Order: sequence, then C-alpha cells, then structure tokens
Amino acid sequence: MKKMLLFHPEKCTGCNTCELACSLVQTGVCNPRSSRRRNVHFEETVLDVPMQCQQCEDAACMNTCPAQAIVIDESTGARILNEKKCIGCRMCMIACPFGAISMDPLTKKVVKCDLCSGDPACAQWCPTGAIEYVTPRSYDLIRQRARLDAMEKKGILGGR
Repeated sequence: MKKMLLFHPEKCTGCNTCELACSLVQTGVCNPRSSRRRNVHFEETVLDVPMQCQQCEDAACMNTCPAQAIVIDESTGARILNEKKCIGCRMCMIACPFGAISMDPLTKKVVKCDLCSGDPACAQWCPTGAIEYVTPRSYDLIRQRARLDAMEKKGILGGR
C-alpha cells in the first residue's frame, strides 16, 4: 500500500469531525450515519476507537464478494467498492473482521472507505491530529518514537 491511515486514540476527543467530513465528501451531506467510518466510544476508559477500513493486503471483503465488486485502486492501493457491480448481498460486511463495511441508511447501499481518492477527509479535517495519512515508512518512525517516549517515561532511558 502506498499510504495508510494511522489513528492515535490518545489524541481523539470524540468530536466526530472525521465522520462529518467523510459523509460530506462522500455524499455531499453532513450526516455521520452516512460516513464510511465510525468512532466507537468506550465510557469505562473514556476512549474513542475508529472502525474504518484497514485496506487489508489480503482483503476478506474482496475475496468473499461473489460479484467481484471490490477492487484495488492502483493509484492509492485502496480496496474500493464498484457500486455498479455490487449486488447488495452484504457478504463483504460479514467477512470484514473490523466491521468497517456498512449499509448507508439513506441509500440502502453497501459503503466502505475508499481513502477519498488519496486525500482522506477524516485525516484532513481532524482538529487534534488523531488521524494521519502516512507512508508505511513514516508509520514505523512514529511507532519507534512512541516506544522510546514510553521507555523514557518509565525511566528506562535518560532524557533525550
């Protein structure tokens, strides 16, 4: 994959701007129910977690679709849904291990993230930077920095 969405739950305030931006770009209307992504709020931990397409390398949704309606966008690497081919069987929804494919309640059609053709609105409009659209290489650097920060907080490393 060329780029990927990276989510930082510790930065998320649960404002749902990402859902509004997604629905606006995808449908022309600010309606979180029509978003291609969802935030799940866990009261006990005061944590919001995204439910969005992970653009899996070996995508179960794509492999399960009897109409071959989910294909790879060569420019972004995203697994995208061809609505004209979709027969509405919802097999992709059942196959997705992340629950990232849903039914738009307004159009009654299956929908999934297509990375907004390479400029994801959720990442672009997130006010806290909780969602980033990054290359896998920069993701590795971000993970490494987070690991070093955690080690420093535990006193394993001295100040940098």
